[in-house]
Amino acid sequence: MRNSIRSRVDPFIVMDVMEAARRAEESGRRIIHMEVGQPGTGAPKGAVRALSGALGTDALGYTVALGLPALRRRIARMYGEWYGVDIDPERVVITSGSSGGFILAFTALFDTGDRVGIGAPGYPSYRQILRALDLVPVDLPTSTENRLQPVPSDFAGLDLAGLMVASPANPTGTMLDRESMAALVETAHGQGAAFISDEIYHGIEYEAKAVTALELTDDCYVINSFSKYFSMTGWRVGWMVVPESHVRVLERIAQNMFICPPHASQVAALAAMDCEEELEANLAVYRINRDLMLTGLPRAGFTRIAPPDGAFYVYADVSDLTDDSRAFAAEILEKAGVAVTPGLDFDPERGHKTLRFSYARATGDIEEGLVRLARFMAARP
Repeated sequence: MRNSIRSRVDPFIVMDVMEAARRAEESGRRIIHMEVGQPGTGAPKGAVRALSGALGTDALGYTVALGLPALRRRIARMYGEWYGVDIDPERVVITSGSSGGFILAFTALFDTGDRVGIGAPGYPSYRQILRALDLVPVDLPTSTENRLQPVPSDFAGLDLAGLMVASPANPTGTMLDRESMAALVETAHGQGAAFISDEIYHGIEYEAKAVTALELTDDCYVINSFSKYFSMTGWRVGWMVVPESHVRVLERIAQNMFICPPHASQVAALAAMDCEEELEANLAVYRINRDLMLTGLPRAGFTRIAPPDGAFYVYADVSDLTDDSRAFAAEILEKAGVAVTPGLDFDPERGHKTLRFSYARATGDIEEGLVRLARFMAARP
């Protein structure tokens, strides 16, 4: 039986690294996980309690396609609390994780063959989902001078149907300030391109609050998730905020593609939004871990790094150490017992000379990982 051309997407390399780390652990080794963008904590306790109560009283069948109305209202309220933005709950669409949001957004906005700009380095699944939908991802190579974020000149004259940005970004953790975000929105709209803002790492910021595109325009798609700040990766629940005129379009697509997001996860997500004390305690751990990484990585020999404004990653230029980041990551796993992600996931052209380090796990793991990395680097010829 044949496979479609659309199915010829690249593997998600970090998942391959996770599998290699799992095999090493199965053999009895203790691996320090700096490869995966997953909080070391589980869902907030209040979320678990809410779901436990619902399990005894509710069949948890289908919800409506756009998600639980109470959850949509609570998310809209959050935009007022966090950003001072008044959002109509009707514009909020609950999704099966941010991945479901990307699929819905790309399906609603673009036609076969449309070109969509994405910053490089950037989250690899943007590229692969676009390809699977017969769309054309256009990498926009970013520069260190612009903190590895796109600027309007990066996509001048490229005839894009859409522009996708992320702030805080994966893999760099860098953010767009209000002026930079506004310039991208204005330029995209001026070229007739849809503007999509991935805000999945909002809430995980260290020195300044991230800017939501909704502060600047209603003519955009904003995608977010409960996976990162709310520490609910495996629950697969996220959301979008879209223009009012697009809601029914997305509802029809969602009805047919997904029926609805997981009901149980929505119940837990609603409760998680009121677990601020626990969530801020998680953020305090990331802050400690970030400080450890920004000190420990240069001491170990990884000196070319972009200090992250948010998220829980450090992206390192290792061109002084290797021109094969995949082999280098495999060597680090084998000899140091630390799993890290080669940059090829994020930048197909330049990623062979970069690595991503995640500091989302417990502080003790980060401390141990840095000791192992320093020992490994000291022993290299």
